[in-house]
Amino acid sequence: MSSSPNRLIATLFGAVYIVVGLLGFAVTGGVDFFATEGGMLLGIFEVNPLHNVAHLLIGAALLIAGLSSARAAKTTNVVIGAAYLLLGIVGFFLVGTAFNVLALNTFDHFLHLASALLLIAVGLSADRQIRSASVA
Repeated sequence: MSSSPNRLIATLFGAVYIVVGLLGFAVTGGVDFFATEGGMLLGIFEVNPLHNVAHLLIGAALLIAGLSSARAAKTTNVVIGAAYLLLGIVGFFLVGTAFNVLALNTFDHFLHLASALLLIAVGLSADRQIRSASVA
């Protein structure tokens, strides 16, 4: 696994997102599942139970892919990175609206954008032999 940057990043991010999802439940007691405002994780990230479940599912997908193969990790990094890029951009327009069902705040958007850039960069640039080997 250590020879594949995609597997390393997917496994690391997966583990972190699972921990974050679990920790989120500690601050969302009494918060409605789809609440547009939630509890504060680490004092700056707003989460609700749906946001916590999303972190757990994304973390599980990354962790499973990272532990499976470089190809799975590469694909998962790019797909989740693209989803986070979209969420990071669209999220700025959701704050303060009824559509903010993940209880996102500005700090969440910047974290999602940073995660997206790292996942996409590693996914598209590392482990290039996987892509060329499958084309041949």
